[in-house]
Amino acid sequence: MKLLLLITVFLFISLPLIAQNEEDITGRKAPNFKLSNLDGKYIELNKETGSGPVLLSFWATWCKPCLEEMAEYNKIYEQYKDQGFSLLAISTDTEKSVAKVKPYIKSKDYKFKVLLDTNSETARKYYAQQMPYTVMINKNGNIVYSHLGYMKGDEKKIEKLVIELLAK
Repeated sequence: MKLLLLITVFLFISLPLIAQNEEDITGRKAPNFKLSNLDGKYIELNKETGSGPVLLSFWATWCKPCLEEMAEYNKIYEQYKDQGFSLLAISTDTEKSVAKVKPYIKSKDYKFKVLLDTNSETARKYYAQQMPYTVMINKNGNIVYSHLGYMKGDEKKIEKLVIELLAK
């Protein structure tokens, strides 16, 4: 009986935490942020929206699925960037590992914008508590999609969404 009570109490306490990880932010206005890029220049989200969809990819150098996802997102970016699609790869690496970001990006020759969120302030605004975490914003600045994690094939859904948003 004590075990059942303990399990019930545990579930009651942990459910809000689990629900918080699955926070549905779609339909909301995307919170603005201003982060520095790899060259130390500040990029503001509100100045990136308007010409087409913007994909926010929260990632970190220590996250293997993030690196796999980024390679796939790069292909989508290269294909649709001239039509107004933007990709902001937001590194959540801390001060201890942020030095690895620029060399990694250069080694892959990625051309999309990479931003540094070393204190995870922007990640918290988007409820990105685990990596990778993806958010799609339409040209009006509204969040139309969010997704936690990455499995091979997820990028197909993103590409389909990019095509749909570019057509609007």
